[in-house]
Amino acid sequence: MAVRQSERRRRAFRRAVLLPALLLVVCCRAAAERIRYAIPEELGRGSLVGPLARDLGLSPAELPARKLRLSAEKQYFTVSGESGNLYVSERLDREEMCGESASCSVSFEALVQNPLNVFHVEVAIQDVNDNAPTFSKAALHLEIAEFTSPGTRFPLEMARDADVGSNSLLTYQLTTNPSFTLAIKEGTDGKKQPELVLERELDREKQSTFELVLTAVDGGDPVKSGTVQVRVNVTDANDNAPVFSKSVYEARVRENVPSGSLVVRVRATDADAGSNGRVSYSFGNVPDSVRALFSVESDSGEVRTAGPLDFEEKSKYSFGLEARDSGGLTAHCELQIDISDENDNAPEITVLLMSSPVPEDAPAGTVVALLKVRDRDSGDNGQVWCELSGEAPLSMVSSSVGSYKVVTASALDREQASEHRVTVVARDRGSPSLSSRASLVLEVSDVNDNAPVFEEAAYSAYVSENNAAGAPVVRVRARDADAGANGRVSYWLAGGSAGAAPYVSVEARSGAVYAQRSFDYEQCREFAVAVRAQDGGAPARSSTATVRVFVLDRNDNAPRVLWPAAAGAGASGSGASSLPAAFEVVPRSAEAGYLVGKVVAVDADAGRNAWLSYELVQASEPSLFRVGLHSGEVRTARAVSERDAAKQRVVAVVKDHGQPALSATATLHVVLAESLQEALPELSERAAGADSAAELQFYLVLALALLSALFLLSVALAVLARLRRAGPPAVLRCLGAQRFSVPGAAFPADFCEGTLPYSYNLCVAPARAVAEGAWLPPPLSSVPAEELLGAEPCGKPSPSSSAGAGEPPTDAPQVCKPSRSRWFL
Repeated sequence: MAVRQSERRRRAFRRAVLLPALLLVVCCRAAAERIRYAIPEELGRGSLVGPLARDLGLSPAELPARKLRLSAEKQYFTVSGESGNLYVSERLDREEMCGESASCSVSFEALVQNPLNVFHVEVAIQDVNDNAPTFSKAALHLEIAEFTSPGTRFPLEMARDADVGSNSLLTYQLTTNPSFTLAIKEGTDGKKQPELVLERELDREKQSTFELVLTAVDGGDPVKSGTVQVRVNVTDANDNAPVFSKSVYEARVRENVPSGSLVVRVRATDADAGSNGRVSYSFGNVPDSVRALFSVESDSGEVRTAGPLDFEEKSKYSFGLEARDSGGLTAHCELQIDISDENDNAPEITVLLMSSPVPEDAPAGTVVALLKVRDRDSGDNGQVWCELSGEAPLSMVSSSVGSYKVVTASALDREQASEHRVTVVARDRGSPSLSSRASLVLEVSDVNDNAPVFEEAAYSAYVSENNAAGAPVVRVRARDADAGANGRVSYWLAGGSAGAAPYVSVEARSGAVYAQRSFDYEQCREFAVAVRAQDGGAPARSSTATVRVFVLDRNDNAPRVLWPAAAGAGASGSGASSLPAAFEVVPRSAEAGYLVGKVVAVDADAGRNAWLSYELVQASEPSLFRVGLHSGEVRTARAVSERDAAKQRVVAVVKDHGQPALSATATLHVVLAESLQEALPELSERAAGADSAAELQFYLVLALALLSALFLLSVALAVLARLRRAGPPAVLRCLGAQRFSVPGAAFPADFCEGTLPYSYNLCVAPARAVAEGAWLPPPLSSVPAEELLGAEPCGKPSPSSSAGAGEPPTDAPQVCKPSRSRWFL
């Protein structure tokens, strides 16, 4: 009946108290980054603890990005990802979690990201009266001798209530009996010891046994109670009960002592003799957990360890011992055992959160990891200090008790180190000190902070002319210290010297520079282009390098003969050239070394390809002439003799020094005569072998030249007679006896190509036909060699006469400069 009433009261208590208390959870900020809640125990799974996200200052819209989560060794609670409310995830039993401790709380960390932060949450578990007082035995047996004096007290077993606070305050009640009453003895620790008080003498013959009920009632609301049967047997006289030497025994023992170690020895004496004075020792009403750790010798009263003691689980034990004599009288004492802490627990390092990778441009002070360090020992053994071991730009900052932040101490550079490995070392202050380690690996992500760098600031390439289009010229290479797209380099043409852009192209991926067309050394000898290397970052970074291309000459131009003028010259020297209408007159009195003429040739190539040499390949009299190897001058090798034919034909070849060598031929016609008049018959004989058209042209030109010479001679004599002081006319100097060429003559200074040019001033006769017997036109002025030889200076137009056909030039009086005469037919 009493049990059913107690159950109904318990249910009424839950409806009236616990459910409103659930809705009125106390929530307050205890300190910065610390949230505290208080809830009663025994709440069902899913019960609301408190609005955690709101108390942290987070709105529901921020929750997906901030990623609120909990970090704890045992997950008693869970947080909703949508609302951010904190809920109970499993049944909470305060007695199981905290035992007899006056206060009970669960601490854990709430972690948020973006930015990274940690908050400490503490939930206090409030006790509810969910445990009834209990006795270790179903019945208590007492033996009281008859004739025991009234007022004698007999200690009874104390009830045990697992609750704390007011819920564990016990009061005792005893069923009414005229022979016995109940007295309460309060100990120094506040515990109440029930004692059975004998009110009157017992008479075994009248009543040998008594049945009593002892009830223990706690102070909860509703109250809970427990009962035990007290059976009193009336025996013959045993009028002295055992007496302990101390009512409270205190002992201290180190944790982790071996099993069987002596803790304390209790002693009780009995004034009776014989079996009534023999005392045995045993535990009182103690929980099974105490019996698993300690044992008591029944005869000696020695209390020894029965199992391993752990200070971190429980630091103090308090329980009762009983001494009983053979007559059934008992005595009780209390044993208090303090457990001394030993440094047997190394610090525990828990990585709550690791933010990796971290961009290399992250500012100093960026949080990369959250750690929690705990040492289960106490005092100096539980005081922990942490440090980072390893060379890395990281440092450790204590955020609260037992929590640390690993932050960047300086700027990161992925190009120097793509990852950093550090070791977190936690040491306690025990003796000897214990430590633990945890490795952290921080990866550094790349940022486009490096521009491509060319291996060379300027590149030089040498390409032979006449190369094939698309031929490789040079390969440029730039390296970018970044990774991924930030380090992927592409190449582009960024500009260059004038006209160089269409010459080359660059492959975007490899940096290979290719020729776009064939190069000509004679047109372009060098050019420069700028190549830009650009990475794939955003924004992109770039750098430039200069590529200078030098075109190398090849022997692709044969020598070109400027004098004597020819209709054409074979590139290989195998072709024959047509005879020019010019000849050289050499007097019969010429000695060895006489300058007959000079073969003038140029080569558009450069270097060795333009070095020219001259050789005599054919002559009417090979022994009469020789050709200067480097000068091209045709001179007599011996004195002219009367036996030598009047007409001589000299063929010279001009070769360059290229590989293979190219050549051209020049033909020089020589007439051996003392004067022009003497040479005319020879010329007529020379023309006799020609065809009719050439023969007619020859005679006409010869007649015209003769008439012109006579006319000029007449005019010169007439003018000379009148103008003696003016000096001889230019025409007479042209026809005078000075027949040697001026050695120092040279080509114009602005002639761009060729080697060792040579210049002649010439007097010519008109080449057009005139009517037989007509007077010759006035003599022509001296004509520059460039016009006669067909070579125009670089960048200067060839002069042209403005006179009409058959009209004399306006500068007819010009006097020819002294030079070797050249006669044209």
